Amino acid sequence: MRIAVYPGSFDPITNGHLDIIKRASKIYDKLIVGVLDNSSKKPMFSAEDRKKMIDEAINGIDNVTCDVFSGLLVDFAKIKGADVIVKGLRTVSDFEYELQMALLNKALNPEFETMFMMTNTKYSYISSSMVKEVAKYDGELDGLVPKNVITKLKDKNKREI
Repeated sequence: MRIAVYPGSFDPITNGHLDIIKRASKIYDKLIVGVLDNSSKKPMFSAEDRKKMIDEAINGIDNVTCDVFSGLLVDFAKIKGADVIVKGLRTVSDFEYELQMALLNKALNPEFETMFMMTNTKYSYISSSMVKEVAKYDGELDGLVPKNVITKLKDKNKREI
């Protein structure tokens, strides 16, 4: 059984992330979306809230699950029985950063391969940071994030006003 991990902060999950999830789920027997709980960052949503949004967005994709992790990605992947790490790429700068991370992960645990997937061009301009900026100014979010995330972003902004 081929098991892959697709890690990220997903703060929040975007349609670009969801596209990578759907495409990777067709390649691997099981795909685990790993939500990084990084204590040194201040995310908009808690790790558990991000997991809930992802769980709603992946509902109906039978071979995809979501879990929260902290610490090293290779440790999480090993615990989950994965042998592949999936990374989505939007830009050349994404590739430079992700290549460094892939080489580091390979040095930490040579068992793991990293598979890079190019983002669908219709999502290549979308990032979680940009989504949060659009939401902050009550801009149009349709097409940027799954429907369930739009509601969460709007609710979050109303509470912070």
